[in-house]
Amino acid sequence: MAEQDFGTGCPAPRGRTRHRGRARSGAALVTAGLAFLAVLAPTPSAAGGGEPRPLVPARFVPGPCPTTPEPVPGRCGYLEVPENRARRGGRTVRLTVAIVPAASGRPAADPVVFMTGGPGADAISDIPFLIDSGVNRDRDLIVMAQRGTLHSRPNLACPEVDRFYAEAVGLRYDAPSTGRRLVQATRACRDRLTASGVDLSAYNTTENAADFADLRRALGIERWNVYGYSYGTDLALTYLRRHPWGVRSVAIDSVVPPQVVSLPWTWDSAREGITTIFAACAAQPRCAHRYPDLRRTLTEQVRRLEARPLTVMAAPPSGGAPVRVVLDGGALVNLLVANAVPAVDVPAALDELAHGNPERFARARAAGATPVVGEFAHGLTQSVACAEWVPGYSRADLLRAGRRAFPGWPDSVLAQAPQLPFEHDVCRVWDVPDRTAVQRVTTTSAVPALVLSGTFDAKTGARWGAYAARTLSRSTTVRIPGIGHWAVPQSPCAQRVLASFLTRPTGPDTRCVAGLAPKPFTITPPPETA
Repeated sequence: MAEQDFGTGCPAPRGRTRHRGRARSGAALVTAGLAFLAVLAPTPSAAGGGEPRPLVPARFVPGPCPTTPEPVPGRCGYLEVPENRARRGGRTVRLTVAIVPAASGRPAADPVVFMTGGPGADAISDIPFLIDSGVNRDRDLIVMAQRGTLHSRPNLACPEVDRFYAEAVGLRYDAPSTGRRLVQATRACRDRLTASGVDLSAYNTTENAADFADLRRALGIERWNVYGYSYGTDLALTYLRRHPWGVRSVAIDSVVPPQVVSLPWTWDSAREGITTIFAACAAQPRCAHRYPDLRRTLTEQVRRLEARPLTVMAAPPSGGAPVRVVLDGGALVNLLVANAVPAVDVPAALDELAHGNPERFARARAAGATPVVGEFAHGLTQSVACAEWVPGYSRADLLRAGRRAFPGWPDSVLAQAPQLPFEHDVCRVWDVPDRTAVQRVTTTSAVPALVLSGTFDAKTGARWGAYAARTLSRSTTVRIPGIGHWAVPQSPCAQRVLASFLTRPTGPDTRCVAGLAPKPFTITPPPETA
């Protein structure tokens, strides 16, 4: 499988470098969900008045920082919260918290709290990217492991799924037999987690947001600023809607609007990101001349590989012996959506593939053969996706969305959501309740907001940032040309805009954006003269 981090963000090796950065339904479940909402959601009168106190208080316990490749430069501890706030007297979970001091000698009083992507990513390992991006320049930075992730207890890692993904690079991406193996691995993980007492239904965005609300209270912070990317924007918008107290500002980067995210939605984002890359090539004379019709080239290669997959040996980019990889149409598409081949190389890579040289895509596919087993919390991914993103849309809905996005592509490719293949089958075995009634809700707020998107983002298309901003009355929307998923670590301009926003949320300095353009694309010699 291709690298995944949706926003759906899902599995796969964490490939960033330092400088870039079936769910049940029915009347009983609906009633239970509405009752849960009544217990946890702020009422209009509460939102206009004082902050309600939680039924079960959380506590912060100071402690050592976790051991990480780059030591955490700050103080740490853990937040202890109920696993399921609707069940009094139940078990608790522990979430690692790191507090990184501001680089400034005179920091502002209101810190920044970070919400990472996935769902299922390790927030603690994102600290170096955040520091390099200057997020803690003038304010302390607070990073908390989301429930179920690597530095929380329990950890909803699925080594069974990691091992599947390592093997899957040598399988057809969208073959039914591949789907059956993924479902088998997912069932094994679910059975192990539930046998240990984990309540999978409690690992959702509502509880996740409540954890952050508890963290602010437990740390005694009057006001803070929220910054989230990818799934962290879904979480940040949910947090802002349900826990608006004490929020000075919200910055969301690579936006996943909770009211629309679904499997069919992924095809819209894939189309936007890929076609924007092609349009940028067409706008550069050398690229347009050398690679004149990339959309047709891509369609031809998707159809060709789906009919006759390539099997080649390729060395993983991280090093090691070559591994057997299979490139079919589904694998090609997901490598593009995952930005596994840098955008500047995509036209050249597609042209090389069309002329019999699959090396760039094969090496990118081989990267999946060496995951860090146990690092990514696939359990949180599935508990969120299967409760909040999958219900309400059929396989036919997904296929129709794919056909609208990419007419002429094989149905076997379009039947699988980018980054979330075979998800209807996976959710049938994961078996968590439908939570869409409480989660697919628009956030309306007057809290100052910064909405950042990269125009090359094929996971969370840039237009969805502007869509989310429509109901954020004091928002500033910024598109960074030529940047993919998670704009801030990749763009010095985005970093400056974020810093300016944190200083002045109602009037950030966005002037640097006007001078930006995508980088020149890689131009290779034509095959006949190579």
